[in-house]
Amino acid sequence: MFSPNDNAGRNLDAGLAPDYPIELDFPDIRPYAEGNCGTPYLFSFDSGQPGPHLMINALTHGNEVCGALVVKELLDLGLRPRRGRLTLAFANVDAYQNFDPAHPDASRFVDQDLNRVWTSALLDDLSRDSVELRRARQLRPVIDQVDFLLDLHSMHERCAPLAVCGPLDKGLALAHSVQSPSWVIRDEGHPEGCRMRDYADFGDPDSPKNALLVECGQHWEASALTVGRDVTARFMKTHGIIDAEDLPSDWYQPTEQPLRVVRVTEPVVASSNDFRFADNYTGLETFADAGSIIAWRDGEPVRTPYPNCVLVMPSLRQLRPGVTVVRFGELQSDSAPTDRPGV
Repeated sequence: MFSPNDNAGRNLDAGLAPDYPIELDFPDIRPYAEGNCGTPYLFSFDSGQPGPHLMINALTHGNEVCGALVVKELLDLGLRPRRGRLTLAFANVDAYQNFDPAHPDASRFVDQDLNRVWTSALLDDLSRDSVELRRARQLRPVIDQVDFLLDLHSMHERCAPLAVCGPLDKGLALAHSVQSPSWVIRDEGHPEGCRMRDYADFGDPDSPKNALLVECGQHWEASALTVGRDVTARFMKTHGIIDAEDLPSDWYQPTEQPLRVVRVTEPVVASSNDFRFADNYTGLETFADAGSIIAWRDGEPVRTPYPNCVLVMPSLRQLRPGVTVVRFGELQSDSAPTDRPGV
């Protein structure tokens, strides 16, 4: 659909720096529009053998192309599960079709963030309507059948890949079993609304169903595709629906040990557009001292609440009132960060 050269020499929206080059092609996914199970852009394959139902989801956000490339490659490879069932989805296709390389952050969603609208059919307020709500309602009956979900994402800023496992012990156990990425974020989600990975039984500590959201890297960097392939291959192999040789060997990357777990303690939410960071943070910066100023909100300083505070996914690219612009986290692993400078 779009080539990397379409963005050559162009800047992102005014005031948003740095300007990341688009290194990944945005493929034409219209040939996959029909799906194979009655829902557009959704494919499900049942092996006929006992096993779990896995779902690989891409394009929760329309400008996060690495997941779309992974799902497209799985379909083009003709991959079928040896055991259990495999579902592959392109989620927010309407947002994806709006992608403009001159304004690459603008196609995150059409009306509202698809990753903040997940609720059960019983609690769904049908008087509310948006492109994203309509798509969530299309996908929900299938997601309700899924045992293990992998939701492939990418990030506004260039940062080490992150596995977002939610607040529960079972989510952390899933991140450990997949073993990639090496940074794991344990969090409660966002005040704006429920994410897909926290939806229904995925967020129930008494349910065996489980989900992992993986931020594969900066939205358009080539390495995000490498991470997406690796975590997808490991996710399917971990749950036994494929064998290692069912995918090209270069999908698997060496693992980094040990995992480093960051527990998010609180979000920093913009109350207006008057918010600025003290420096050009991109994520995982660690502040040794409590009370360090990291930003100003409506003219007031925003300070770290405790020593060795980690910044989780700071970004102003979607700045507006009510948006989480960064989260504070505590490093839970015994291993200190080695690939990010302290501040």
